[in-house]
Amino acid sequence: MEKFLKWIEEKFMPPMARLAEQRHLRAIRDGIISTLSLIIVGSFFLIIAFPPVKSWADAVAPNVGKILIPFRMTMGLMALYAAYGMGYSLAKSYKLDGVSGGVLSLAAFLMMTIPVNVDGVLKKAAEAGIQGANPIGWALPMGNLGGAGMFAAILAMIFAVEVLRILKKYNVTLKMPEQVPESVSRSFEALIPAAVIIVVLWFIRVWLNFDIQKFIMDIFAPVKGVAGNSIWGVLVPIFLITLLWSAGIHGASVIGSVLRPIWLVLLEENAAALAAGQPLPNIAPEQFFQWLVWIGGAGATLGLAILLCFSKSEYLKKVGRFSIIPAIFNINEPMMFGVPLVMNPILAIPFIVAPLVIGIISYIAVSIGIVGRFAINAPWTLPAPIGAYFATNGSISAVILVIINILISMVIYYPFFKVYEKKMIEEEKAQIAATESTLNM
Repeated sequence: MEKFLKWIEEKFMPPMARLAEQRHLRAIRDGIISTLSLIIVGSFFLIIAFPPVKSWADAVAPNVGKILIPFRMTMGLMALYAAYGMGYSLAKSYKLDGVSGGVLSLAAFLMMTIPVNVDGVLKKAAEAGIQGANPIGWALPMGNLGGAGMFAAILAMIFAVEVLRILKKYNVTLKMPEQVPESVSRSFEALIPAAVIIVVLWFIRVWLNFDIQKFIMDIFAPVKGVAGNSIWGVLVPIFLITLLWSAGIHGASVIGSVLRPIWLVLLEENAAALAAGQPLPNIAPEQFFQWLVWIGGAGATLGLAILLCFSKSEYLKKVGRFSIIPAIFNINEPMMFGVPLVMNPILAIPFIVAPLVIGIISYIAVSIGIVGRFAINAPWTLPAPIGAYFATNGSISAVILVIINILISMVIYYPFFKVYEKKMIEEEKAQIAATESTLNM
C-alpha cells in the first residue's frame, strides 16, 4: 500500500493537481458555487410546496403555483446565474474586467435561446377555438435556462471570454481617453467583443437554425444517463475522490469541477419532476453522495470519528474528541490532517473501501425504491440524517439508511483502526520511555 500511495503522490497527483487549477475548470467550479445560495433557498420552497406530511400538503395544495415561484426564479434559472459567475471568474483569471466577462457570457448564453412571440401563439390558439389567455408579448422559454442549459452556459462562457481575451490581446477594442470614468471605459472596451459574440451566435442560432442547446444535450445524454442512473456513475466518482484525498488532493474539487454540471442537471430534472408531481427520474445527483455516502465528510469518516473517541491511544482519542462535532456537520479536515488520513497507508484502504460499499448499498436501495430519490439541495452542513430527510422531501427510509451506513462504515474501519491504534500506542510508549530516560540522565 505504501508503494501504491507513493505512486499516487509522484505520478498521479501532479496531473490531477494541475487539472484542479486549470483556469476553465476553476471558472466552472467558482461560477457554479456562486449559485449555491440561490439553489438552496429555492429548493426549500419545494419542501413548502410539497411537505412530507399529507395534511400539510393538502392545506397548501391550492397555492402550490404561487409557492413555487421562488423555486422557478432561482433553481429554474441556475444556468443563467452560473453563466455570469463563470464568465466573471474566467475573465478575472486572465486579468480582464470580471464584470465585462460575466455580462458577455450571459449575453452569449441568452443568444442561444430564441424568444417566443406568445401573442402569436395565443392568436393561433384563439383561431383554433381556445380562449381565456391574456396576451403578454415576447417571452423566453425557461426550459433551457435551468439545469438543462448548464452545458450551453459553460460553452457560452468559454466562447465569450476567449473572444474578449483575443480581441484585447490584439488591441481590437475601443480605447477611451484617460479622463473618461473607468466604468464607462470598460463598457466601450467590451463593445467590439460584444458585437462579435452576438453576431456570431445570432447567425448560428437564428439564420442557420442550429439549436446549440439541443446539440450539446444530445452529446451529453449518454454521459448524463451513466452518471445519474448506473452503478458506475456512483462508484467511479467515489473511487477517484477518495483516491485523490488519500494522496492529499481535495478530490471533490477536482472531480466535482468535471461532474458538478452533470449533477446539477440531474438535480434540476428531479426537482422539476417533483414540482410537476411526476416520478423522479434520476438516482444519483450530487445529493445522493452528500447524504448517503459522504457521511461526516469524504471517506464516510463519521464512523471513524466515533471509533477514535474511544481509542486507547491518547493522541487518537484527543483527535476523535475534537473531530466528532465537525464530523457530525460533515467537516472532516480535523481528521484528514489530525489522524492523519492523508498519506496514511493503513487507513487509506477503509477510506476508499467504506464509501464504495455504502455507495453500492445506497444505489440499490434508491434504485429499487426503498429510499426516496433526491430533489432538494439541503445545506451540506446539516447532520446527515436531517439532510437526507430534507433532500428526499421527507423519506424516513433515507434517515434509516444513513444510520445503517454509519454502522457499516464503522465495521469496515474497525480492523484497520485497531492496527493503526496499536502502532500509535507503541509510538506513545516509546516517546514516554525516551522522555523518562532523558529526565533520569
